[in-house]
Amino acid sequence: MIQPRFLPYLVLLGGVLIAATSSIFIRFAQALETPSVVITTWRLLFAMLILTPFTWQKRHQELRTLKQSDLAWGAGAGLFLALHLATWIASLEFTSVASSAALVTTNPLWVALAVWLFFGEKLSPQTIIGLLVAFTGSLLITFSDARVLIIDPTATQIIRFEWQNILAPVGKADTALFGDALALFGAISIAIYFLVGRNLRKRISNTSYVWLVYSAAALVMLTVTVVTGHSLFGYSNQAYFWMLMLAVGPQLLGHTAFNWALAHLSTTFVTLAILGEPIGSAILAYFLLGETFAPMQLFGFTLLLGGIGLGVLGEQQPS
Repeated sequence: MIQPRFLPYLVLLGGVLIAATSSIFIRFAQALETPSVVITTWRLLFAMLILTPFTWQKRHQELRTLKQSDLAWGAGAGLFLALHLATWIASLEFTSVASSAALVTTNPLWVALAVWLFFGEKLSPQTIIGLLVAFTGSLLITFSDARVLIIDPTATQIIRFEWQNILAPVGKADTALFGDALALFGAISIAIYFLVGRNLRKRISNTSYVWLVYSAAALVMLTVTVVTGHSLFGYSNQAYFWMLMLAVGPQLLGHTAFNWALAHLSTTFVTLAILGEPIGSAILAYFLLGETFAPMQLFGFTLLLGGIGLGVLGEQQPS
């Protein structure tokens, strides 16, 4: 029988493992020729549809009495959540699972930087060191990923070339650098999402907040899907299965586990534990997708995660 004191740790571990499957499910859906924008839209739609009956049964009174300003803040948070998912999922078309997952987890550092720049909150020395270490790690990952594959559209030959030639106009360049940039933009977007939503989260329940934000994000992605001329239908059953798994697993179960663990464990410990997600994603990608790591890339991962850890610990210190 599981001892009560161990249960929060096991739930947190389960949340990290579930969240680590997100990149893999996305890759499986992309392999079935499902556009990234469609994957993002269905992930949010499935999550919203699953949450709606429960939310309206438990929180219908609260939702009906929301102020216009609260709805506006929820819509803003949903917009940046949609940007985060759209850019991060798209990054997996261009760069490795390990690099994408590692770079997108830099969001705690972007939050720390934003509150210093825009809210005047002082950064502890530990946080500043963490920012510098993580930035160095991201540069190493980017430098390592700068060996890209160029696919000549007129032939089946795959041409590999060095990072110095990355701007050379040879064929169609699906570069890892572009994927890294998308992943970083995804990290910045989710940081803004946290900053926009933290004010609203203090006034309404977690259930109502999550439903409101997911619904807004789903509407944003529906609009993007229509404007870009993509269809939500006509894909294989396996593709819809992987998109449903994205919603049920990482989107709902993973984040629910994190939120539950926060009520029983320190915020610092939970945040540091979540850093295991890119490591889990990299391990899964190694065994399931055959993705290997360059030595410089591994060193960059170590610095990046260590820098985030320092930043999170430093955030808990008094200013």
